Amino acid sequence: MKAPLDAPRSLLVEILAWCSGIAYVVLLYVVVLNTGRELTGMRLVLAALPSVLLLPLVLRRPLPALMLLLTASFAATVRADSVMAAGQHVIGGMPHAETQAWQIACLQAVLSDLTVGWIAATRSRLTAAIASMVALGVQIGAASYYREGSSSFLAAAVFLALMMVTAWTVGYSVRERRQHTTALRARAAEQAVIAERLRIARELHDMVAHSIGVIAIQAGVGRRVIDTQPSEARNSLAAIEDTSRDTLAGLRRMLGALRQADPRDGAPLDPAPVLTDLDRLVERTRDAGVRVDIEWRGERRPLPTEIELSGYRIIQEAVTNVVRHSGSNACLVTIDCQEDDLSIEITDEGRGLSGLPGAAGYGLTGMRERAALLHGEFTAGPRDEGGFRVAARLPLPVAAT
Repeated sequence: MKAPLDAPRSLLVEILAWCSGIAYVVLLYVVVLNTGRELTGMRLVLAALPSVLLLPLVLRRPLPALMLLLTASFAATVRADSVMAAGQHVIGGMPHAETQAWQIACLQAVLSDLTVGWIAATRSRLTAAIASMVALGVQIGAASYYREGSSSFLAAAVFLALMMVTAWTVGYSVRERRQHTTALRARAAEQAVIAERLRIARELHDMVAHSIGVIAIQAGVGRRVIDTQPSEARNSLAAIEDTSRDTLAGLRRMLGALRQADPRDGAPLDPAPVLTDLDRLVERTRDAGVRVDIEWRGERRPLPTEIELSGYRIIQEAVTNVVRHSGSNACLVTIDCQEDDLSIEITDEGRGLSGLPGAAGYGLTGMRERAALLHGEFTAGPRDEGGFRVAARLPLPVAAT
């Protein structure tokens, strides 16, 4: 909605544009009446300069500007022909009146074609086609006043038609290119939204699935031992409380990022988890009854944020599957950081995911997508010696080496 001060300003600009267009018509009439010689050199430049006055109206109202231009062009051509007819003399084998009218008509035809090109670039195809046909009809009609003989008139008509087709084609190509660019941008924005939704879905799944799995196991332990071992039941409840708090904090961080919360509003905006945060994951998993051994290989150094986050989430999801589905009480996490890639392997000696309908869920799919987004590799499946193995290789950018 326009501001109160914008309406008067817009009206003033509209009035000035129309005044500028009318001024061009007046100057064109003056040029026609006062140019008694052939329009060459500086005289041609002086005759073409007033066309700048028509530009504001063309940009704001191209269709009315074209009608005004065609009317003025036709009248100027006819006027030049009639004014010069009385004292007509020969210049280079061509009557001077015909030369004068032809030069003025050519200048106006160029302006008309440029306006039609602008209409084709900014208006619909039908509107541009009608405008081009009307403009070409007026130009050919004016040609009958300065071209005598069928061959001369036909040559002028063909020339004018070629100019008009060229102007319309260029303008329409610009319009098509702009529409194509707009469509590509819209598609890219749509793809970005879809990718962001998938990323959020993976983050929520990785965060909630692990926490709920630990909470479910701890709640089961507490229920079974609450009568016989109250202290163990209290430990289970404490583990449930800690895990719940961590999960709620993570959800607040994600929701705060989604709504682009201001850091001063109190929403926790802690950084995303990285590989150095695995100690807390090991602690929570140990409380759930599964021992996680981490073996580091290669050089331990800071990695790009997306590598750290994806590596952490892959390990978190794999460990969650061990807790929920494997039946094993231990697993081994091997992290090998080389110069050009980060290799992760999680193995256990349990029953894996076989025989458990829906056990894989979205976990393996999410891990595979994380690796694919970073142009890495992911494999998961039962081991020959028993148990289950999850492995991922994430290539490192040159800057991280």
